[in-house]
Amino acid sequence: MPPQPTPRTSFLIVLTMLAMLCVPAGLTLHTARISPQIPGPIATSSPYGYTVSLLLFVIPIVVILFWLVPAEQLRISKKSFVRTIGLLFPLGAGLDFFFAKRFLTFPNPDATLRIPGPAIGGSVPVEEYLFYFTGFVAVLLIYIWLDEYWLTAYSVPVDAAERTNFTRLVQFHPLSLILGIALLAGAIAFRKWFVPEPGFPGYFIFLVVGALGPSVLLLPSALPVINWRALSLTMFFILLMSLMWEATLGVPYGWWGFQEAQMLGIFITAWSRLPIEEVVVWIAVTYATVIVYEVVRRWQSSGKRMRHAFLGERGGAQ
Repeated sequence: MPPQPTPRTSFLIVLTMLAMLCVPAGLTLHTARISPQIPGPIATSSPYGYTVSLLLFVIPIVVILFWLVPAEQLRISKKSFVRTIGLLFPLGAGLDFFFAKRFLTFPNPDATLRIPGPAIGGSVPVEEYLFYFTGFVAVLLIYIWLDEYWLTAYSVPVDAAERTNFTRLVQFHPLSLILGIALLAGAIAFRKWFVPEPGFPGYFIFLVVGALGPSVLLLPSALPVINWRALSLTMFFILLMSLMWEATLGVPYGWWGFQEAQMLGIFITAWSRLPIEEVVVWIAVTYATVIVYEVVRRWQSSGKRMRHAFLGERGGAQ
C-alpha cells in the first residue's frame, strides 16, 4: 500500500486534478472564434476545435501516466491495462465503423484535420477513433490512480483472497439482463408511442448492450473487488468533462451531430437539443470499463490460464 499523502502533497494533487480539466478546457474553448448564437458560416466558427479538444483526454492521460504514477511509485498491471483497452476499444471503434453514418453527422469538417477514418457508407473524421481510444484510456487511468492511491483505503489488495479465490469469472447476473431487456423494450415503446416522427432508438440500444453486456456476464465476479468510491469519482469527473464538451462545444459548433431518427427522442433544449443518450454514454463507458478491468485483474492475480479462469475446470459451473 502506498504511503498516505501529506497535507502539502494532497493540496498539490487537488490543484493538479483541477488543472487536468481546466487547462485542456481553456485551450479547447480558445478555438471558438464566433459565438454559436451569432449567425455565420459554421466552417470559420472553431477551426481545428475537435482536434484540439482531444486534449481533454490526452492531458489527464499524460499527467497520470508520466507524473502521478511514477511520483508515487505505483505499480500498474500493464497486462490488465492493455487487455482491458484491447477488449473495450473495439466497442467505440465499432460504433464509428458500423453505425457512424446511421447515428451521427459531422457538419463542420474544418473543426478536424480532414483526415478520413474508415466507416461503412463513407468515412468519419480520424478524430472519432482517437476520441474513443483516448476516452477509454483516460477513464481507466483515472480509476486506477484513484483506486491505487487517492482512495487506496477502499481498494482490495492485488493479492487479497477476494481477488485470487474463485472457481470461474464468467457468472450470470440475471438482474442486469432483466434491466437491459426492460430498457430496450421501454426505449422501443417510448419511441413508437410518444415521439410523433418515425424512427428507431438504435443509438440507445447500442449503449445499453455495450454497458450491460459485460455486466450480465461479469458483474458477480467484479462486485467484490470494485473500488466503488473510485468508480463514482471517475464517473463524476468524466461526466462533467463530457457534458461541457458536448453541450458547450461539440454540438453547437457542429463538430458532430446526431441523426434524430435513430435517437430515443428525448432532447435537452437548453444544451442545443443534446440527445439524452449523450448524458448516458460516458456513464455507460465508465461502468463497463471498471467491470472489465477488475475481472481481468482478478484473472491476472490468480495466475490461472485464461480458459480456466473464465470458464472453470472443463468449463464447469461454479
